[in-house]
Amino acid sequence: MAGVSGGADPVGRLLVQVQNDLENLKKKLVDTSKEKGVTVDIQVLETAIQRTERGLRKHTQDYLNYINCSPMTILQDSKEKYTPCAYKWTPQHETAKLNEKPLVSHVQDTRPHPPMSHISPGQQHKLTLSTRIMCNPDNLTHRDLLNHSYGISLPLINCKPKTSVPIDRIARGPTVSHLSVLPASHRMDASLPPPPVHEKDMQKGILSLIHRSLIPPAARLTLIPPAIKQEPLPLHSALARRTATLTQGKARNPVKIANLSFTANRIHVNGSSYFHESESQLSESGQETPSMPLNVSATTSRTSTNGMWKEQQGDISPESQDAWALVPVTPDTGHCFTIHNGLIDPNAVDFLAFKQHYCLCWGTFMTFLESLQKLLQDFAIPTAVVNGDKMKATILDLELSRTPSVSQLLSVLDNRSWVQKLLNLPGQRYRGRDGKGAAARKIQATWRGYRERGAYLAYQRKKWAAGVIAIIWLLHVQKSRVKKMLQESRERQLQNFRSRGKHLASNWNHIRTCRRSIIHIPSLGYTEKQRTQTPDLNIQQNLQMGRLCDIADPNVDVIYISPLKLDEETEQYYRKLLGLRAAVLSRNPLDATELHDRFTILTPEAVDRFPNHHMCLSTLLKYSPKTLQRIRNLTQGRETYIVARVPHTDDLAVADMLGVPILGTEPKVAHLYSTKSGSKRIFANANIPTPPGQYDIYNQEQFFSSLSQLIVDNLLVACWLFKVDNEFGSNGTAFCDIAAHLPCYSWAVKERERYSAETWKQKWAQEKALQRIAQDLPQVLEHYAQPVNRHRYSTWEKFLQVFLSQGGVIEAFPPAESITCLTIDLLIAPDGEIQMLSCGDQIHSSNPLQSVGSSVPQCSVPPDILTSMCNNIGEACKTRGILGYLSIELLTFIDPQSLEQQIWATDLDLCYSDQLAMTQLLLYLTNGTLDCRNSRLTVPPAPRKVERRRHKAQPAETIILDRVAVLSTRLVHTNLSLVYYNVFFQMCKAHGIGYDVKEKQGTVFALLENQKRHRVGMMSIAEDLQGALMTFARNLFIIHQEISAPNMQGETNFKETVQEIETILGVTEENKLKFEE
Repeated sequence: MAGVSGGADPVGRLLVQVQNDLENLKKKLVDTSKEKGVTVDIQVLETAIQRTERGLRKHTQDYLNYINCSPMTILQDSKEKYTPCAYKWTPQHETAKLNEKPLVSHVQDTRPHPPMSHISPGQQHKLTLSTRIMCNPDNLTHRDLLNHSYGISLPLINCKPKTSVPIDRIARGPTVSHLSVLPASHRMDASLPPPPVHEKDMQKGILSLIHRSLIPPAARLTLIPPAIKQEPLPLHSALARRTATLTQGKARNPVKIANLSFTANRIHVNGSSYFHESESQLSESGQETPSMPLNVSATTSRTSTNGMWKEQQGDISPESQDAWALVPVTPDTGHCFTIHNGLIDPNAVDFLAFKQHYCLCWGTFMTFLESLQKLLQDFAIPTAVVNGDKMKATILDLELSRTPSVSQLLSVLDNRSWVQKLLNLPGQRYRGRDGKGAAARKIQATWRGYRERGAYLAYQRKKWAAGVIAIIWLLHVQKSRVKKMLQESRERQLQNFRSRGKHLASNWNHIRTCRRSIIHIPSLGYTEKQRTQTPDLNIQQNLQMGRLCDIADPNVDVIYISPLKLDEETEQYYRKLLGLRAAVLSRNPLDATELHDRFTILTPEAVDRFPNHHMCLSTLLKYSPKTLQRIRNLTQGRETYIVARVPHTDDLAVADMLGVPILGTEPKVAHLYSTKSGSKRIFANANIPTPPGQYDIYNQEQFFSSLSQLIVDNLLVACWLFKVDNEFGSNGTAFCDIAAHLPCYSWAVKERERYSAETWKQKWAQEKALQRIAQDLPQVLEHYAQPVNRHRYSTWEKFLQVFLSQGGVIEAFPPAESITCLTIDLLIAPDGEIQMLSCGDQIHSSNPLQSVGSSVPQCSVPPDILTSMCNNIGEACKTRGILGYLSIELLTFIDPQSLEQQIWATDLDLCYSDQLAMTQLLLYLTNGTLDCRNSRLTVPPAPRKVERRRHKAQPAETIILDRVAVLSTRLVHTNLSLVYYNVFFQMCKAHGIGYDVKEKQGTVFALLENQKRHRVGMMSIAEDLQGALMTFARNLFIIHQEISAPNMQGETNFKETVQEIETILGVTEENKLKFEE
């Protein structure tokens, strides 16, 4: 029957064949009627009619079988398709023209017919009409006519009549009638009465009326009667529901239900046993198995029972939930069947119907069902309902794969969710087929997995540890290699530094007189921590712009490395300032010009690359290849050497890159003897008096014991200083007034008076006082010791921690009311000559330990004593390999007991100082000479007019003018940033602040930076110290008044400096009066 289903309709073929036979029979009858005297062969007609009847019976029987039990198959496209068509009948004489082939085969009618010539016109018309009906199978009378004429009984096929639409006519115009809408007048005026609604419009529905505006959109509609009627829902017990269901089943089918002998308790048994027992009871009674009523009643009973159980127990697990409550109740149409306990019953009615419905693809279904059955058996699924349509769709998707997955197997089930819940239950797999074996295998696999996992994790840990060790080792090797390379590089740089130093020393006399270039690098080579804690590091490194004045020697060209980018205004100022040299020499202000040659200011390009790394200037220059190349071009073919500030190892690297020597000390040696403890060693070796104290202190016990002993030995010292070794300036200094805060101090003084000076030096005499001072000292220092720089060390505890970690010294503060500090700058030339380049008395601000400037030359210590001390210190430094520039700090006071002047050496810095830079500017602008051995600053006098006289000429007297300068580079005022430099100079000019090149007196400013512009350097020159101090103080007062307002004073040290100068002037005036007396 597959061929029948796939090919054309057999009835159609049969009717076409009958049509052809009848057409042939018709032609023979027509031909016979034309031939007169020839009789028709009746036997031939009977033979054709019998053959036609046999064919109709055979094909009718086959077609009935096809209709009654034809399986569903997939339709295939065929070239021969039967398309029923409605024949358009024409008159008899046009039949041959319309059909090329005869409609009826050569079949002769065996029945006796009268000759055609004797047939009446009515019979001919009737015969023609009958022929047309028999040729049109779609005619309603075709079946009756064929049965009446030929005895052929065709099957009755109930099919919907097909409406034949002529394809050669095209319907034009509207095909639907227009519906009424709300008139435009009603849309504009809502007060008009609503238009009538016809029955035809009402049949379209409420939504259509709303869309056509016949019903307003905001109208509230009420359905009468309402579509939903609200009534209370009666609740019935499960037993009443089951009884009602059984009663209805018996009423519908009393014969089939009478023999059912199961009770309500039997309903709770397994679904499979219930189904099989029901079938067995029905079979024993000799009756059919009721499929639909039985399933409905069982499902209803189970649903009611499960509902009552849920009301009593609450939530039920999928394992205890009844599968029948989730099985859809469907008639046995062959589309689904039920699998009980993982087994397929081959004799079940639903399975047989399912198998018959899908017989053509059953082979693929069986393979899929075997996998599904195995899954259900493994997980002990009691009931599963298989859907054939879902299985067909799944199998089509599985044609390319071999084994279906679990999700694909479950997708064919109607109760998939319930089965999925059972599959997800813990341990469900071990309740099914071979559960114990599966459990044993699972336990073994888990144990093996745990064991192997532990071994794998141990292996991974070892592998990770090995990787970490390997990486650390590689990093260590790389670090060691880089460290070794750096050590070799620095050792090579140091050897080159020493060899070039020897060349510089051997040729110094020639180099200092020939054409040469000096590279000034004012770098602060402190430690990284110190540079990080230093505010405005780049500004601090740019305080020595006076180094440019080395061009006073006509054979010198200066290359100044600036840590800041100077703007055009600042560079123009220095070009004009350095251009005053010609006016100073000629004493004519008109000769002043801008100097563009002989000095170059360079800024390393690494300044922009490392803005926040706190690198010293030498390091920045090291990483600036363009600047280094430009320096090579500027120094090519000349004798060149570098003058640094605080030595750093990168100074050696820069010198090695440029191939020039350094006029300075090795960085390690410089850092060693620039510390507070290192300077004490040099002073001790030079036999220079130092304040009472102790150095190289590194632990707390040593600190307190040393301080206690120093207090006992020097009870006349009221205040003690504590200095950190590697700090610079007064940053690492703290002080404490012991005489004012130590409780046992007065008692210790009285105790000392009991003994003579020689006896008090004995240990037994000091033992009691020493013990009491040692007990009280920690608390006194904790409460009354104060660091000088509160920004860096906020408390004494922090200062003491740094003091003990870095090392430091304890030093006595002079026991006098008037103290003067001095700064002396020395140069130890490469040939060993010691020169005093500058000497000045320090000027302090609010704190006596912080210096803001100095007066040059000094006038506090006799020059011969100062020269002797400086020579001794220079010789001591020279023996330790110290070379280049160094700065010595001394203090002098009048001893209250002996009334003699005491001079103490307090500090030594192996660097180029700010005072020396400002002294170079002073000598450049005055064309003077600073004689430090005599403490005199002399300048050449102004030329006088020579008068011609007749008497004999007398020898001219040599006139020398003395000058004193007060200079500073640490003047700070935050309001200076509000004023541009050109406005600032105009303001100074208006107040008479300026420099006289003829008299070589006045004020000169040094611009230090152009970023914040709150720092400035200033130098005042006068004939004596009193005039210089007064000019300096007057300038500070005027500047402060001009740039400050009553409500905006700003942060400044101008006021404290003026007060200090006033104190110095008072002492100077008092000393002058005493000298006159």
